[in-house]
Amino acid sequence: MPAPDVSAFIHSHQFNRVDATAERNTRRVVFITAAMMVVEIVGGYWLNSMALLADGWHMSSHALAMGLSVMAYVLARRYAQDGRFAFGTWKIEILGGYSSALLLAVVAALMLVQSLERLFVPATIHYDDAILIAVLGLGVNLLCAWLLKGEHPHGHAHGHDHGHHHGHGDHHHDVNLRAAYLHVIADAATSVLAIVALVGGKLYGAAWLDPVMGIVGSVLVARWAWGLLRESGRILLDAEMDQPVVEEIRDVVRAQFATAAISDLHVWRVGRDSYACILGLVASTAISAEDVRQQLAIHEELVHVTVEVATA
Repeated sequence: MPAPDVSAFIHSHQFNRVDATAERNTRRVVFITAAMMVVEIVGGYWLNSMALLADGWHMSSHALAMGLSVMAYVLARRYAQDGRFAFGTWKIEILGGYSSALLLAVVAALMLVQSLERLFVPATIHYDDAILIAVLGLGVNLLCAWLLKGEHPHGHAHGHDHGHHHGHGDHHHDVNLRAAYLHVIADAATSVLAIVALVGGKLYGAAWLDPVMGIVGSVLVARWAWGLLRESGRILLDAEMDQPVVEEIRDVVRAQFATAAISDLHVWRVGRDSYACILGLVASTAISAEDVRQQLAIHEELVHVTVEVATA
């Protein structure tokens, strides 16, 4: 009997599919963000508002970062059937999210530097026009967040076959989409800070609020960038051995194969909620590798399992 075509299975499995709706909505957000970016940058220079200018440049980097997210979707779909990708093209999306996080960190640094400069070298601000543009920017950001929100999952529980049912609190959402979503939320936050600064400056003459809010915004953006870098970085580096599925594999071996001990175990993610596993066992009695794979099949997130059994 010929060996099964594992490559065909890998490239047809659900973890290799690109979310067309997420890609389409992200592309729409890129166009909307780019248009608003031009308005805010021009308005910031013309009206001498550091908060508005920072928001505009901030938005420009987000347009670029979300463009990277769209490109990641396009490449993942284009190479979905390419045999060179042993476990599919899902990690192209993760790489896009990681690149977006790096740009988000650069944005935070630029916002901080520009705001500090304006704090010590203040300029006259045309408050009424600047407030109008900032409010318009916030509206655009909320629209973009709404477009992406419907595709931005937060978690779910799922059941397994053979009567095995449990919830996974570590549901892994679309990291590439989350990167785009965080860019939009960061835009909305800086727009709110810009409005607060401009209104405070107009009503109370507190011109210092404008650069101070720019500094606050840079800190918020830096925190979001760090969180996204950690999440996408651990996936790219296969740092997954603390995931619940690892302990579930150990539980199956303890419960079903009492005469065996785990000698080697490697688990890494190959899709949004899909893992590959290499399991080595040392047994004092004869154990079939196929039996082990069948017992592990109750965990539907394990999509590619390799088992090696040695007799002690």
